[in-house]
Amino acid sequence: MPKKLKTYQTSLGFYDLAISAPSMKAALEAWGAGSNLFHQGAATETDDPDVVAATMARPGVVLRRPAGSKGRFGEHSELPTSAEVERPRVSRSKTKNKSSAPKISGKAVAKAAVDFERQRKQREAERRRELVEEAKKRERRDRAVANAQVAIDKAQRNHDVRAGDIEVARDAVEKRAQAEEARWQKEKAKLTDTLRRVRNE
Repeated sequence: MPKKLKTYQTSLGFYDLAISAPSMKAALEAWGAGSNLFHQGAATETDDPDVVAATMARPGVVLRRPAGSKGRFGEHSELPTSAEVERPRVSRSKTKNKSSAPKISGKAVAKAAVDFERQRKQREAERRRELVEEAKKRERRDRAVANAQVAIDKAQRNHDVRAGDIEVARDAVEKRAQAEEARWQKEKAKLTDTLRRVRNE
C-alpha cells in the first residue's frame, strides 16, 4: 500500500518550495538538496490548507513561489519583486491548527501517492539519461584527448628523428671543418717556411 503523502516546505535561493511526498528524505531528493534542510530548521512539514491543496493536486512535483511571498504555489514562478525580497521573512511553524487541513478522501490520497511514485520514477529516469549523456560526453572528451596525445607523440618522434639527422650532419660538418683546419695549418706552415727561406736567400 502506498505511503500517505505529507506536504513539506522550504526556501532555496529566490523561491519558496513545496511538495507532497511520503517522507522528508523524498522531499529533499525532489528538491535536490545537498544537506538535510529539516535538521537545519530550513524546511518543515506544513498543514497550510492552500499549500496542501496545491501540492496534493500535483504530488511529487516541486512547486514554487517567490521567496517570502504569500502567493500561490505553482510549477512555474516568476522571480520575486524587490518589495518581496525586502519584506521580513515570516518563520513557518508546524503548530497550525490541524483542523485547518483540507479534508482529502482516501481515494485522493491513494491517487496522489501513485502520482508521486510516477513523478519519482520520471525524475530517476531523467537522472539516468543525464548520467548516460555525461558518460558519453566524458568518453568523447577522453577519446579526443587520447587522439591529440597520439598526434603529439607522433610529432615528437618525427621531430626527434629529424633532430637526430641534423645532429649527425652537424657532427660530420664539424669533423670536416676540423680536418680542413688541420690541413690548412699544415699547408700554411709549409708555405710560410718556404717564404721565410726565399726571403733569407
